[in-house]
Amino acid sequence: MLTLANDIWGARCGKTARRVLLGETGSRGHAYSVRRRRESAYDRKAPHGLPSSRLVSTNPLDRWLAAHYPQVPFERYADDVIAHCRTETQAQDMRNAIAARLQSCELELHSEKTKVVYCKDDFRKKTYPNEKFDFLGYGFQPRRSKNRKGKFFINFSPAVSNKAAKAIRDTFRRWNLPNRSDKALEDLSRMFNPIIRGWLQYYGRYYRSALYPTMRELNQDLVLWAKRKYKKLRRHHRRAASWIARISRRAPELFAHWQMGVRRGSMAGAV
Repeated sequence: MLTLANDIWGARCGKTARRVLLGETGSRGHAYSVRRRRESAYDRKAPHGLPSSRLVSTNPLDRWLAAHYPQVPFERYADDVIAHCRTETQAQDMRNAIAARLQSCELELHSEKTKVVYCKDDFRKKTYPNEKFDFLGYGFQPRRSKNRKGKFFINFSPAVSNKAAKAIRDTFRRWNLPNRSDKALEDLSRMFNPIIRGWLQYYGRYYRSALYPTMRELNQDLVLWAKRKYKKLRRHHRRAASWIARISRRAPELFAHWQMGVRRGSMAGAV
C-alpha cells in the first residue's frame, strides 16, 4: 500500500478566495471547496488553475474529477488541489468518493492532512474546527478588510502564510547583513534586492500589509549593518535608524520594500 499526503479541503469559500484560486471574478455561488493531491506520482510540473469545465489535463485524477463532478470547480498545482463545493455534505461526499478512487489505485488519503475547512466571513458566521488553510505559500483565513466606501468587514482572503513569512525571516538571518560591513549599501542592494522584489511581487499581490512586519525585520538588519559600518553610528541605534529612514526616502529604488513604503506610506523609515 502506497500512502501519499493527499489533502481534501471542504471549505466554504468566499468570493475573494475563489477569485484568487480560480483566477476569475464571479458570484458567490460555490460555497464549499475541496482540496486534494494528485493521483499520479509522476506528473509534478503542470499547474492547473481553471474550473474543471475548462480544464484540459493528462492527469488521471483531474480527468476523473471533471467527469464525475463537472459542477465542482477545482485547481491543482503539483500534488495540491482545491475543489469548491456548495455544501459541507457535498464536500464530505466528494472526500469519500476520492478516498474510494485512490483506494482502487492502492493509494490512501493522509488521515491527519485530510480536513474540512469553513471559510468564515461576515456572511458566514458559523463556527467550525478548521477555518483556515495554506496553499502555495498563501494563508487563506478570515481577515479584516475595507470596501470601496471605507467600511471595514471580515472577508475570507489570502495573505502570505506564517510558514512562508518564517522562511523569509530565516533567509534574512542567513544573509547575515549586520556582519557585512565590508559591503556598501549599493552592493547589498545588487546582491539581495532581486530576491526581495520577487517576494513582494508574489506574496504582496494580495493583502500586502501582512508582509510589513517581516520587511521591518529586514530594515532592522540594515540598521545593525549601518551601526557596524560607520563609527559615528556605532553606539547610537536611534541615529542609525534615522539614517536608514532618510536613505529609504532619498533612494527607495535600492530596496523593493522601500518602494512599497513610499507608495503605501507605512514602510519608509519603519525600523
